[in-house]
Amino acid sequence: MWKTLWRRWTIDKPALLGDWLWDVFVVQLAAFLDRLTLRRIIAFLPVIILGLAYYHSIPIPPELMLVGDILAYIDVYSVLLLLGILSRVTTILFVIRQAIARLGRVTNGFMTVARRLDARHRRARGARIQRRATEASNKDGDDPAIVTGMAWA
Repeated sequence: MWKTLWRRWTIDKPALLGDWLWDVFVVQLAAFLDRLTLRRIIAFLPVIILGLAYYHSIPIPPELMLVGDILAYIDVYSVLLLLGILSRVTTILFVIRQAIARLGRVTNGFMTVARRLDARHRRARGARIQRRATEASNKDGDDPAIVTGMAWA
């Protein structure tokens, strides 16, 4: 019994404390630092300034309080700035799309006019008019007679 009690308080409990300290100060701190961004640090600065303002041993001038407010409004300003930039980008993209569409219409119009001016190729090259065998030819009968399987002398 004394052996198990001794083992529990000299080995197991300090090991559990070491595991807990490793988890808190290494693993969870690393996860917190991964999530920490400059924006979160700037957003937390007014809280620090406010805490210092209510701590009465050090007087804080009102200018420092205004700095805290300005840091709090940086988020609002950055959102408005991003919206302004995005609206300009969408406007520029809209103008570019219209210019490309107009260029396509002009090019299509030039191609249509160029096809109309080309009088040499009115029909496709492979399209020939086929006459029926029952139609009479417009010549005087000078066409050779076509008979298969016979030789004419």
